[in-house]
Amino acid sequence: MRLPIDLFSLVFVSLAIHPAGAVFVDEAYNLDYQHQLLGLAQPHTTFFHHPRPDDRASLLYTLSDVGVLGAVNPGTGAIVWRQYLAGNTNRTFGGENGIQGFLRPSPGAVVSAVGGYVNAWDALTGREKWYNDFEGWARDLEVLEDVSDQSLVDRDVLVLFEQKSGKSVLRRLSGGSGDVVWEFTGDSGDVPFQVSTNVQSVFVVSLHGARGGYNLKVTTLDPVSGQRVDEHTLSTKSDVHGTDDVLFVGANSAAPIIAWTDKALKSLKVNILGTKNVQSLGITSAGEDVQRAVVHAPHLIQSKPHFLVHAQSETAHWAEVYHIDIAAGTITEAYHLPKLPGKGAFSTSSVDANVYFTRTSMDEVIIVSSDSHAVLGRWPIQSPAGTGHVLHGVSEVVSKAADSYAVRSAVVTNEDNWVMVRNGLLAWSRMEGLSGIVAAAWAEIPQEEDLTKNLVEEAHINPVSAYVHRVSRHVNDLQYLPEFLASLPQRFMKSIIPGESVTSDEPLARDNFGFRKLVIMATERGRVYALDSGSQGKIVWSARAFDIPAGEKWGVIGIFADPAHGLTTIKGNEGDSIVIKTVDGSIIETVPRKSWPSIQSAALVETSSGPSLLTVGLGGTLAALPAHQAPNGSLVVRGEDGTVRGVIFKTQGEEAIPVISWSFQPAKGERILSVTSRPGHDPVASIGKAMSDRTVMYKYLNPNTVLVTTVSDVSATATFYLLDSVSGDVLHATTHENVDVTQPITAVISENWFVYSFFGDLLAGSTLPSTKGYQLIVSEMYESSLTNDRGPLGNTANFSSLNPSSEASDQPPLPHVDTAAFIIPEAISHMSVSSTLQGITSRTLLCALPVSNAIIAIPRYILDPRRPVGRAPVAGEMEEGLSQYQPFIEFEPDWIVTHRRDVVGVQGMITSPALIESTSLVFAYGVDIFGTRVMPSMAFDVLGKGFNKLSLILTVLGLVVAVAVLAPMVRRKQIDARWKMG
Repeated sequence: MRLPIDLFSLVFVSLAIHPAGAVFVDEAYNLDYQHQLLGLAQPHTTFFHHPRPDDRASLLYTLSDVGVLGAVNPGTGAIVWRQYLAGNTNRTFGGENGIQGFLRPSPGAVVSAVGGYVNAWDALTGREKWYNDFEGWARDLEVLEDVSDQSLVDRDVLVLFEQKSGKSVLRRLSGGSGDVVWEFTGDSGDVPFQVSTNVQSVFVVSLHGARGGYNLKVTTLDPVSGQRVDEHTLSTKSDVHGTDDVLFVGANSAAPIIAWTDKALKSLKVNILGTKNVQSLGITSAGEDVQRAVVHAPHLIQSKPHFLVHAQSETAHWAEVYHIDIAAGTITEAYHLPKLPGKGAFSTSSVDANVYFTRTSMDEVIIVSSDSHAVLGRWPIQSPAGTGHVLHGVSEVVSKAADSYAVRSAVVTNEDNWVMVRNGLLAWSRMEGLSGIVAAAWAEIPQEEDLTKNLVEEAHINPVSAYVHRVSRHVNDLQYLPEFLASLPQRFMKSIIPGESVTSDEPLARDNFGFRKLVIMATERGRVYALDSGSQGKIVWSARAFDIPAGEKWGVIGIFADPAHGLTTIKGNEGDSIVIKTVDGSIIETVPRKSWPSIQSAALVETSSGPSLLTVGLGGTLAALPAHQAPNGSLVVRGEDGTVRGVIFKTQGEEAIPVISWSFQPAKGERILSVTSRPGHDPVASIGKAMSDRTVMYKYLNPNTVLVTTVSDVSATATFYLLDSVSGDVLHATTHENVDVTQPITAVISENWFVYSFFGDLLAGSTLPSTKGYQLIVSEMYESSLTNDRGPLGNTANFSSLNPSSEASDQPPLPHVDTAAFIIPEAISHMSVSSTLQGITSRTLLCALPVSNAIIAIPRYILDPRRPVGRAPVAGEMEEGLSQYQPFIEFEPDWIVTHRRDVVGVQGMITSPALIESTSLVFAYGVDIFGTRVMPSMAFDVLGKGFNKLSLILTVLGLVVAVAVLAPMVRRKQIDARWKMG
């Protein structure tokens, strides 16, 4: 007796192929991944601070450029705690209103101000101690120092606001509760800038005049009552044209100055707060063209009043140190720090009254005291390649002995990394440039050799040439045989030992199940990253696409990864574009920003020459295209007059001309919020839904549907229109009243159903109990309300949206729509739908929850509009998987695909099918990065991680041994039995 050779082949092949896993309970945190980020640290909101006044160790605090407040362990770089201050809808960060963030240390706490919100946070745990919110936007924040009692914990806070009316308001808030102690309202028309204090006074610095030239107005207040004591104006109109022209305003008596420069950056003009004199200090050119000057000064009140002026040119940097005599009202130069080549940064730290300046250049780190230019410590920098040069940073100096010092500096580099340098050595690095992603797209890993292309080529040539081509290809493949044979033991061990199939040190290549793909990401700062979804989110490469000026963002409107050519195209809204090699990030082609007219949006279209990214100009304008680049179907664009238009391209010779085929104008008073179309990959496995009685409800499967969301700010309504994108006909419309249009309103459409969410009160004004809350509405579309009925088009062989019937007066056939509404616990900021290869697997609704900082996957059967209302389901309905309708959906813990992770600032989610039907890849981006795999119908086509392959192999081998041992015994017994019978 022998086992079939096919069985041995099957076992051998199953072991030799590259294994892969899928998401089971025991694979949480293994197959999913997260980059927990803060954003780039800002120089004015980053500092070392002792979380408790009696603690010897300090933490590193920052309020980043994306509005995340966090505490970092300086030793390891791990996040201790963080708060997303820009997370709420009323806390937009860096928006059109110029909202800024401020962060200041206080004993045992840190105090933040973002927009109209002021918060005090426990410095050790990150818990909120108190908060207050006000009208307008915070323009500065300072903590009142008390010289008489340094042990005072709850210190009052000064917050300067700019109101919508244009007036400035300074408020003193209680350090224990956040209540207003007093407030001072400034003159209308002045631009509030900063606030400063000393022992006797509070100074409010504002810009007075017109935008062409401002004077600096200094208002002196009584810190106890908030009453105006004095006011004077500094003549600065020729030098100051905006807040950026004022280099520095000291926070307290450690740096009681206002500093600005002339246009040529040849002199620094300084005023000591409380005086009216302006001193002019020459900026040493050092034989260079000065491009930038930065003032560094201590912030602790007990520090000596010394400051440093850092001058930079294109190729070098240097500095001067100045001392302030407050009593005499004079400023003198103490010493000069020599010019060094390349970029560099300075940072300030204080120990008691002593002030230290840390200089970080391209080659070394040095420490000097503010009293003397003598170098207290010098260390060569030993950082790996790719770290980049330093832009700015903060430092902490420790005096070990009388003449021994140590320093650690947290610096931001031009590669958008946040790096800790400890005595010249790289301690850790955080890739904070990954935060602020504005667009992302899936990309297949390019293959060096595509077998399919070779087979197609061989199929289209004569048999002899095809045979020769195949033999030569096989001979060429023999060069990989030794490598393959050498890898067999490793493949065998990885097949039988549980563990992740792809490790971070493996070369970039596709896996057998389609779990390993690249995600191309573009950030608002002008960088592009590639992430490997199969290696725990490992960053494969990064590249600088454009240098984005400070205060601006890269408006990416489209990313297209071309699998045929291995290239990725990224287009921006200012006419810019870049073409990058997908596998390694090499830049192939670049179109600079503002070299072409501004772009409204981009769409991935199919053309006769293949897929391409088509740009749409402002107002929905489209230019004529070569005929081979024209889209095959119709497009939907948003017009500048608040309309939605359909556009088709008509070929005229070698050119294709855009023609408006239809236009949709929402009702008066409504504005379009969004236009949602079906996903690019949205296969349909079944044209109907089987009922328990074996009848069928046929789905309305129109691939040309778009969902238009409009809102009315006056009437507080939200209307959802389902349009046919070919004809512009309204297939379905519904309006909801008493909707809070300032809250997130999201929508998604797939197959024959669509879902949207908003905050509203369904029964406002009635005698029934209020249903105010977040609502989730789901609608399913069918061809008819009857089973086994295809509707008016049931017997039609062909159908056209433009000519739905032979009768001119006939209306297009409308779908039958079943709708259900649910109350959900919290807002949904973004939605997406899982995507599988054939569409056989049940879809799941992916939702980003900004309050919980989580992503959930709501099963499709929960949202079935056919769930029975007011009664338990009968046997047939239970067979269909229907349960009794409940108006409130409680988000179950097992729906949360992020598990216990906090994923903050989600700005979008994209999905991609794996090669196995059960699994969909999910990627969420924004401030954090998160990726996982979801299996809506469970893992029906892949073995779990817990499957004991070793036990299976041993069982098979045991059977083989048993057969080998027992076969002779059975044969002998049979022979003996025959002899006995004979």
